[in-house]
Amino acid sequence: MNEWLFTYFCVGLLSHVKIGTSIGINYGQIANNLPTPENVIPLVKSIGATRVKLYDADPKVLKAFANTGVEFTVSLGNEYLAKMRDPDCAKAWIKSNVQAYLPATKITCITVGNEVLTFNDTSLSGCLLPAMESVHTALVNLGLDKQVSVTTAHSLGVLGSSYPPSAGAFRKDLVDCITPILDFHVKTASPFLINAYPYFAYKGSPKQVSLDFVLFQPNQGIVDPASNLHYDNMLFAQIDAVYAALASLGYKKLLLHISETGWPSKGDEDEAGATPENAKKYNGNLIKLISSKKGTPMRPNCDLNIYVFALFNENLKPGPTSERNYGLFKPDGSPAYSLGISAVTAANTTVASPTPPALPDTSSGNDPDSGSGSTGYLSISSATKARYEFVGSVMLVLVFFLISLLL
Repeated sequence: MNEWLFTYFCVGLLSHVKIGTSIGINYGQIANNLPTPENVIPLVKSIGATRVKLYDADPKVLKAFANTGVEFTVSLGNEYLAKMRDPDCAKAWIKSNVQAYLPATKITCITVGNEVLTFNDTSLSGCLLPAMESVHTALVNLGLDKQVSVTTAHSLGVLGSSYPPSAGAFRKDLVDCITPILDFHVKTASPFLINAYPYFAYKGSPKQVSLDFVLFQPNQGIVDPASNLHYDNMLFAQIDAVYAALASLGYKKLLLHISETGWPSKGDEDEAGATPENAKKYNGNLIKLISSKKGTPMRPNCDLNIYVFALFNENLKPGPTSERNYGLFKPDGSPAYSLGISAVTAANTTVASPTPPALPDTSSGNDPDSGSGSTGYLSISSATKARYEFVGSVMLVLVFFLISLLL
Protein backbone atom coordinates (compact mmCIF):
# COMPACT_ATOMS: atom_id res chain seq x y z
CA MET A 1 0.00 0.00 0.00
CA ASN A 2 1.47 3.40 -0.90
CA GLU A 3 2.15 5.95 1.84
CA TRP A 4 -0.60 8.45 1.09
CA LEU A 5 -3.27 5.77 1.00
CA PHE A 6 -2.00 4.21 4.21
CA THR A 7 -2.05 7.62 5.92
CA TYR A 8 -5.59 8.17 4.66
CA PHE A 9 -6.68 4.88 6.20
CA CYS A 10 -5.06 5.72 9.55
CA VAL A 11 -6.74 9.12 9.64
CA GLY A 12 -10.04 7.34 9.07
CA LEU A 13 -9.34 4.94 11.91
CA LEU A 14 -8.15 7.55 14.38
CA SER A 15 -10.50 10.52 14.24
CA HIS A 16 -12.82 12.63 16.37
CA VAL A 17 -11.87 11.78 19.96
CA LYS A 18 -8.47 12.35 21.52
CA ILE A 19 -6.78 9.77 23.74
CA GLY A 20 -4.55 10.80 26.63
CA THR A 21 -4.50 7.62 28.70
CA SER A 22 -2.48 4.43 28.43
CA ILE A 23 -4.06 1.69 26.36
CA GLY A 24 -2.92 -1.91 26.25
CA ILE A 25 -3.04 -4.04 23.10
CA ASN A 26 -2.63 -7.77 22.51
CA TYR A 27 -0.16 -8.51 19.70
CA GLY A 28 -0.78 -12.03 18.41
CA GLN A 29 1.03 -13.44 15.40
CA ILE A 30 -0.75 -16.56 14.20
CA ALA A 31 -0.57 -15.38 10.61
CA ASN A 32 1.73 -15.55 7.59
CA ASN A 33 1.06 -12.07 6.23
CA LEU A 34 1.79 -9.60 9.06
CA PRO A 35 4.08 -6.58 8.72
CA THR A 36 7.56 -6.75 10.22
CA PRO A 37 7.81 -5.71 13.89
CA GLU A 38 9.63 -2.51 12.92
CA ASN A 39 6.57 -1.45 10.94
CA VAL A 40 4.21 -2.40 13.73
CA ILE A 41 5.64 0.29 16.01
CA PRO A 42 3.82 3.23 14.34
CA LEU A 43 0.56 1.26 14.35
CA VAL A 44 0.83 0.68 18.09
CA LYS A 45 1.54 4.36 18.64
CA SER A 46 -1.28 5.42 16.31
CA ILE A 47 -3.91 4.00 18.68
CA GLY A 48 -2.26 5.55 21.72
CA ALA A 49 -1.10 2.19 23.10
CA THR A 50 1.83 2.28 25.50
CA ARG A 51 1.52 -1.32 26.68
CA VAL A 52 1.75 -4.47 24.54
CA LYS A 53 1.07 -8.07 25.53
CA LEU A 54 2.70 -10.86 23.56
CA TYR A 55 1.71 -14.52 23.63
CA ASP A 56 5.36 -15.50 23.55
CA ALA A 57 8.71 -13.69 23.82
CA ASP A 58 9.37 -13.11 20.14
CA PRO A 59 12.96 -11.86 19.84
CA LYS A 60 12.24 -9.91 16.64
CA VAL A 61 9.47 -7.94 18.35
CA LEU A 62 11.45 -7.32 21.54
CA LYS A 63 14.46 -6.09 19.54
CA ALA A 64 12.35 -3.88 17.29
CA PHE A 65 10.65 -2.12 20.21
CA ALA A 66 13.90 -1.33 22.02
CA ASN A 67 14.08 2.29 23.23
CA THR A 68 10.46 3.02 22.27
CA GLY A 69 9.24 3.25 25.88
CA VAL A 70 6.47 0.74 25.19
CA GLU A 71 5.88 -1.60 28.14
CA PHE A 72 5.82 -5.31 27.33
CA THR A 73 4.21 -8.35 28.85
CA VAL A 74 5.79 -11.56 27.57
CA SER A 75 4.22 -14.98 27.95
CA LEU A 76 4.98 -18.61 28.65
CA GLY A 77 2.44 -20.89 26.92
CA ASN A 78 0.61 -23.64 28.73
CA GLU A 79 2.95 -26.23 27.28
CA TYR A 80 5.82 -24.70 29.30
CA LEU A 81 4.20 -25.05 32.74
CA ALA A 82 5.61 -28.45 33.70
CA LYS A 83 9.10 -27.50 32.56
CA MET A 84 9.07 -24.13 34.35
CA ARG A 85 8.66 -25.81 37.74
CA ASP A 86 12.38 -26.47 37.50
CA PRO A 87 14.15 -23.34 38.86
CA ASP A 88 17.10 -23.85 36.52
CA CYS A 89 14.82 -23.98 33.47
CA ALA A 90 12.97 -20.87 34.63
CA LYS A 91 16.21 -18.99 35.17
CA ALA A 92 17.56 -20.01 31.76
CA TRP A 93 14.35 -18.91 30.05
CA ILE A 94 14.39 -15.52 31.77
CA LYS A 95 18.03 -14.94 30.91
CA SER A 96 17.36 -15.63 27.23
CA ASN A 97 13.92 -14.08 26.84
CA VAL A 98 13.78 -11.23 29.35
CA GLN A 99 17.13 -10.20 30.77
CA ALA A 100 18.77 -10.20 27.34
CA TYR A 101 16.49 -7.33 26.21
CA LEU A 102 16.54 -5.20 29.35
CA PRO A 103 16.71 -2.29 29.84
CA ALA A 104 16.36 -1.19 26.21
CA THR A 105 13.06 -3.03 25.84
CA LYS A 106 10.78 -2.29 28.77
CA ILE A 107 9.60 -5.77 29.79
CA THR A 108 7.51 -5.37 32.94
CA CYS A 109 5.49 -8.58 33.26
CA ILE A 110 5.54 -12.31 32.50
CA THR A 111 2.29 -14.24 32.16
CA VAL A 112 2.62 -17.93 32.94
CA GLY A 113 -0.08 -19.91 31.10
CA ASN A 114 -3.45 -18.75 29.84
CA GLU A 115 -6.92 -19.70 31.14
CA VAL A 116 -5.38 -22.79 32.74
CA LEU A 117 -7.96 -23.33 35.50
CA THR A 118 -10.89 -23.61 33.10
CA PHE A 119 -9.33 -26.37 31.02
CA ASN A 120 -10.44 -28.83 33.71
CA ASP A 121 -7.03 -30.47 33.38
CA THR A 122 -5.79 -31.22 36.90
CA SER A 123 -2.28 -32.06 35.74
CA LEU A 124 -2.02 -28.70 34.00
CA SER A 125 -3.61 -26.68 36.79
CA GLY A 126 -1.39 -28.44 39.32
CA CYS A 127 1.67 -27.06 37.52
CA LEU A 128 0.44 -23.46 37.39
CA LEU A 129 1.37 -22.05 40.80
CA PRO A 130 4.68 -23.96 41.07
CA ALA A 131 5.64 -22.57 37.65
CA MET A 132 4.68 -19.02 38.68
CA GLU A 133 6.67 -19.35 41.90
CA SER A 134 9.68 -20.77 40.07
CA VAL A 135 9.68 -17.94 37.53
CA HIS A 136 9.40 -15.35 40.30
CA THR A 137 12.21 -16.96 42.27
CA ALA A 138 14.40 -16.82 39.18
CA LEU A 139 13.62 -13.12 38.81
CA VAL A 140 14.59 -12.57 42.45
CA ASN A 141 17.87 -14.42 41.99
CA LEU A 142 18.64 -12.33 38.91
CA GLY A 143 17.71 -9.10 40.68
CA LEU A 144 14.80 -8.42 38.32
CA ASP A 145 11.79 -8.97 40.59
CA LYS A 146 11.33 -5.25 41.31
CA GLN A 147 10.85 -4.42 37.64
CA VAL A 148 9.22 -7.58 36.25
CA SER A 149 6.10 -9.13 37.80
CA VAL A 150 4.65 -12.62 37.33
CA THR A 151 0.99 -13.47 36.80
CA THR A 152 -1.40 -15.65 34.79
CA ALA A 153 -4.60 -14.90 32.85
CA HIS A 154 -7.98 -16.46 33.69
CA SER A 155 -11.24 -16.67 31.78
CA LEU A 156 -14.47 -15.48 33.41
CA GLY A 157 -15.28 -19.16 33.68
CA VAL A 158 -13.48 -19.14 37.06
CA LEU A 159 -16.60 -17.45 38.45
CA GLY A 160 -19.36 -19.61 39.84
CA SER A 161 -21.78 -16.68 40.15
CA SER A 162 -21.74 -13.23 38.61
CA TYR A 163 -25.21 -11.78 39.27
CA PRO A 164 -25.73 -9.41 40.79
CA PRO A 165 -22.15 -8.12 40.42
CA SER A 166 -21.93 -7.59 44.17
CA ALA A 167 -22.54 -11.33 44.65
CA GLY A 168 -19.72 -12.40 42.35
CA ALA A 169 -17.96 -15.52 43.59
CA PHE A 170 -15.41 -18.03 42.34
CA ARG A 171 -16.44 -21.56 41.46
CA LYS A 172 -16.46 -23.64 44.62
CA ASP A 173 -14.37 -26.35 43.01
CA LEU A 174 -11.67 -23.78 42.18
CA VAL A 175 -11.46 -21.95 45.51
CA ASP A 176 -8.80 -24.22 47.00
CA CYS A 177 -6.74 -23.88 43.82
CA ILE A 178 -7.16 -20.17 43.26
CA THR A 179 -6.63 -19.00 46.86
CA PRO A 180 -2.89 -19.79 46.95
CA ILE A 181 -2.55 -18.05 43.58
CA LEU A 182 -4.16 -14.96 45.10
CA ASP A 183 -1.74 -15.23 48.03
CA PHE A 184 1.09 -15.25 45.48
CA HIS A 185 -0.25 -12.04 43.91
CA VAL A 186 -0.38 -10.34 47.32
CA LYS A 187 3.13 -11.49 48.20
CA THR A 188 4.64 -10.37 44.89
CA ALA A 189 2.41 -7.31 44.30
CA SER A 190 1.39 -8.62 40.89
CA PRO A 191 -2.00 -8.11 39.19
CA PHE A 192 -4.83 -10.63 38.83
CA LEU A 193 -5.69 -11.00 35.13
CA ILE A 194 -9.09 -11.74 33.62
CA ASN A 195 -10.09 -12.20 29.96
CA ALA A 196 -13.59 -10.74 29.58
CA TYR A 197 -15.73 -10.92 26.43
CA PRO A 198 -19.27 -9.50 26.52
CA TYR A 199 -19.42 -10.59 22.86
CA PHE A 200 -19.88 -14.22 23.92
CA ALA A 201 -22.93 -13.34 25.99
CA TYR A 202 -24.51 -11.60 23.01
CA LYS A 203 -23.52 -14.36 20.60
CA GLY A 204 -25.10 -16.97 22.85
CA SER A 205 -28.44 -15.19 23.18
CA PRO A 206 -28.81 -12.31 20.70
CA LYS A 207 -32.60 -12.10 21.00
CA GLN A 208 -32.50 -11.63 24.76
CA VAL A 209 -29.36 -9.57 25.28
CA SER A 210 -29.47 -5.81 24.75
CA LEU A 211 -26.90 -4.98 22.08
CA ASP A 212 -26.64 -1.42 23.40
CA PHE A 213 -25.80 -2.78 26.85
CA VAL A 214 -22.85 -4.81 25.55
CA LEU A 215 -21.60 -2.12 23.12
CA PHE A 216 -21.46 0.78 25.65
CA GLN A 217 -24.26 2.52 23.79
CA PRO A 218 -26.90 4.65 25.58
CA ASN A 219 -29.37 2.41 27.45
CA GLN A 220 -31.32 2.41 30.70
CA GLY A 221 -28.94 -0.09 32.27
CA ILE A 222 -29.56 -2.18 35.37
CA VAL A 223 -29.31 -1.65 39.11
CA ASP A 224 -27.63 -4.15 41.42
CA PRO A 225 -30.37 -4.78 44.01
CA ALA A 226 -27.84 -5.47 46.77
CA SER A 227 -25.41 -2.58 46.26
CA ASN A 228 -27.83 -0.19 44.50
CA LEU A 229 -25.08 0.50 41.98
CA HIS A 230 -26.14 1.31 38.41
CA TYR A 231 -24.56 -0.45 35.42
CA ASP A 232 -24.91 0.79 31.86
CA ASN A 233 -22.62 -1.79 30.24
CA MET A 234 -21.89 -5.49 30.63
CA LEU A 235 -18.10 -5.25 30.83
CA PHE A 236 -18.25 -3.14 34.00
CA ALA A 237 -20.71 -5.62 35.50
CA GLN A 238 -18.29 -8.43 34.69
CA ILE A 239 -15.32 -6.58 36.17
CA ASP A 240 -17.18 -5.77 39.37
CA ALA A 241 -18.30 -9.38 39.69
CA VAL A 242 -14.60 -10.30 39.74
CA TYR A 243 -13.87 -7.58 42.30
CA ALA A 244 -16.67 -8.99 44.47
CA ALA A 245 -15.33 -12.54 44.08
CA LEU A 246 -11.87 -11.37 45.17
CA ALA A 247 -13.33 -9.49 48.13
CA SER A 248 -15.37 -12.52 49.21
CA LEU A 249 -12.11 -14.43 49.73
CA GLY A 250 -10.45 -11.55 51.54
CA TYR A 251 -8.54 -9.97 48.63
CA LYS A 252 -10.37 -6.67 48.33
CA LYS A 253 -7.24 -4.64 47.55
CA LEU A 254 -5.79 -6.91 44.88
CA LEU A 255 -5.00 -5.17 41.60
CA LEU A 256 -7.16 -6.35 38.69
CA HIS A 257 -6.26 -6.05 34.99
CA ILE A 258 -8.41 -7.05 32.01
CA SER A 259 -5.87 -8.93 29.91
CA GLU A 260 -8.19 -9.47 26.93
CA THR A 261 -11.42 -7.97 25.67
CA GLY A 262 -12.60 -7.22 22.17
CA TRP A 263 -15.19 -7.73 19.47
CA PRO A 264 -14.85 -9.49 16.08
CA SER A 265 -15.58 -7.60 12.87
CA LYS A 266 -16.57 -10.74 10.97
CA GLY A 267 -18.01 -14.15 11.84
CA ASP A 268 -19.84 -17.21 10.60
CA GLU A 269 -23.59 -17.22 10.01
CA ASP A 270 -24.25 -18.42 13.55
CA GLU A 271 -21.99 -15.77 15.11
CA ALA A 272 -24.49 -13.00 15.75
CA GLY A 273 -23.18 -9.47 16.06
CA ALA A 274 -19.77 -10.06 14.48
CA THR A 275 -19.78 -7.02 12.19
CA PRO A 276 -17.46 -4.05 11.54
CA GLU A 277 -20.13 -1.69 12.88
CA ASN A 278 -20.41 -3.50 16.22
CA ALA A 279 -16.64 -3.94 16.52
CA LYS A 280 -16.22 -0.21 15.94
CA LYS A 281 -18.75 0.62 18.65
CA TYR A 282 -17.35 -1.83 21.18
CA ASN A 283 -13.66 -1.01 20.81
CA GLY A 284 -14.16 2.68 20.05
CA ASN A 285 -16.41 3.21 23.08
CA LEU A 286 -14.12 1.07 25.24
CA ILE A 287 -11.08 3.18 24.36
CA LYS A 288 -13.06 6.33 25.11
CA LEU A 289 -13.91 4.91 28.55
CA ILE A 290 -10.26 4.08 29.21
CA SER A 291 -9.31 7.60 28.13
CA SER A 292 -11.87 9.16 30.47
CA LYS A 293 -10.18 7.44 33.44
CA LYS A 294 -13.61 6.35 34.59
CA GLY A 295 -13.62 3.41 36.95
CA THR A 296 -16.37 0.85 37.43
CA PRO A 297 -19.34 1.53 39.74
CA MET A 298 -17.72 -0.59 42.46
CA ARG A 299 -14.26 0.96 41.95
CA PRO A 300 -14.95 4.47 40.59
CA ASN A 301 -11.52 5.81 41.52
CA CYS A 302 -9.49 2.98 39.99
CA ASP A 303 -8.11 3.44 36.49
CA LEU A 304 -9.09 0.77 34.00
CA ASN A 305 -6.14 -1.44 33.12
CA ILE A 306 -7.37 -3.05 29.92
CA TYR A 307 -5.68 -4.78 26.98
CA VAL A 308 -7.73 -4.72 23.79
CA PHE A 309 -7.77 -7.91 21.72
CA ALA A 310 -6.21 -7.64 19.21
CA LEU A 311 -3.79 -5.65 17.08
CA PHE A 312 -4.18 -7.68 13.86
CA ASN A 313 -6.56 -10.06 12.15
CA GLU A 314 -4.70 -13.39 12.22
CA ASN A 315 -5.41 -15.59 9.22
CA LEU A 316 -4.00 -18.86 10.60
CA LYS A 317 -5.92 -18.98 13.88
CA PRO A 318 -8.07 -22.10 14.24
CA GLY A 319 -11.75 -22.06 15.11
CA PRO A 320 -14.72 -20.08 13.81
CA THR A 321 -14.32 -17.12 11.47
CA SER A 322 -14.56 -14.64 14.35
CA GLU A 323 -11.27 -15.92 15.79
CA ARG A 324 -9.46 -14.59 12.73
CA ASN A 325 -11.16 -11.19 12.80
CA TYR A 326 -10.59 -9.52 16.17
CA GLY A 327 -7.91 -7.17 14.84
CA LEU A 328 -8.01 -3.40 14.82
CA PHE A 329 -5.80 -3.64 11.74
CA LYS A 330 -5.68 -5.80 8.65
CA PRO A 331 -2.34 -7.46 7.86
CA ASP A 332 -1.46 -4.74 5.33
CA GLY A 333 -1.66 -2.14 8.11
CA SER A 334 -4.94 -0.59 7.04
CA PRO A 335 -7.71 -0.29 9.65
CA ALA A 336 -10.19 -3.14 9.86
CA TYR A 337 -12.77 -0.40 10.58
CA SER A 338 -12.81 3.18 11.83
CA LEU A 339 -12.60 3.53 15.62
CA GLY A 340 -13.51 7.21 15.72
CA ILE A 341 -10.59 8.09 17.99
CA SER A 342 -7.49 10.24 17.76
CA ALA A 343 -4.35 9.12 19.52
CA VAL A 344 -2.21 11.66 21.34
CA THR A 345 0.88 11.37 23.43
CA ALA A 346 1.03 12.09 27.14
CA ALA A 347 2.04 15.63 26.21
CA ASN A 348 -1.22 15.94 24.25
CA THR A 349 0.50 16.25 20.90
CA THR A 350 -0.87 14.30 18.00
CA VAL A 351 1.06 11.16 17.09
CA ALA A 352 2.54 11.28 13.60
CA SER A 353 0.87 9.23 10.93
CA PRO A 354 2.39 5.76 10.65
CA THR A 355 4.58 4.84 7.73
CA PRO A 356 3.33 2.02 5.52
CA PRO A 357 4.43 -1.43 6.65
CA ALA A 358 6.93 -3.39 4.66
CA LEU A 359 6.05 -6.70 3.12
CA PRO A 360 6.01 -9.55 5.69
CA ASP A 361 9.32 -11.21 6.44
CA THR A 362 9.02 -14.68 4.95
CA SER A 363 12.22 -15.99 6.50
CA SER A 364 11.91 -19.11 8.64
CA GLY A 365 12.39 -17.10 11.83
CA ASN A 366 9.18 -15.20 11.18
CA ASP A 367 7.14 -18.22 10.14
CA PRO A 368 4.22 -18.52 12.60
CA ASP A 369 4.51 -22.27 12.42
CA SER A 370 8.13 -22.32 13.54
CA GLY A 371 10.05 -21.12 16.56
CA SER A 372 9.39 -21.31 20.29
CA GLY A 373 7.17 -18.22 20.30
CA SER A 374 4.58 -19.51 17.86
CA THR A 375 3.96 -22.81 19.58
CA GLY A 376 3.11 -21.05 22.81
CA TYR A 377 0.45 -18.89 21.21
CA LEU A 378 -0.94 -21.78 19.16
CA SER A 379 -1.33 -23.69 22.40
CA ILE A 380 -3.18 -20.76 23.92
CA SER A 381 -5.49 -20.61 20.91
CA SER A 382 -6.68 -24.11 21.69
CA ALA A 383 -8.41 -22.56 24.68
CA THR A 384 -10.99 -21.01 22.36
CA LYS A 385 -13.41 -23.90 22.80
CA ALA A 386 -13.07 -23.72 26.55
CA ARG A 387 -13.64 -19.96 26.39
CA TYR A 388 -16.93 -20.48 24.57
CA GLU A 389 -18.09 -23.23 26.90
CA PHE A 390 -17.18 -21.69 30.23
CA VAL A 391 -17.45 -17.96 29.64
CA GLY A 392 -20.55 -18.38 27.52
CA SER A 393 -22.41 -20.41 30.13
CA VAL A 394 -21.52 -18.08 32.98
CA MET A 395 -22.44 -14.97 31.01
CA LEU A 396 -25.76 -16.39 29.85
CA VAL A 397 -26.78 -16.78 33.47
CA LEU A 398 -25.85 -13.16 34.05
CA VAL A 399 -27.67 -12.00 30.94
CA PHE A 400 -30.98 -13.63 31.78
CA PHE A 401 -30.95 -11.99 35.21
CA LEU A 402 -30.07 -8.62 33.70
CA ILE A 403 -32.87 -8.87 31.20
CA SER A 404 -35.35 -9.82 33.90
CA LEU A 405 -34.59 -6.50 35.63
CA LEU A 406 -35.21 -4.59 32.42
CA LEU A 407 -38.63 -6.12 31.88
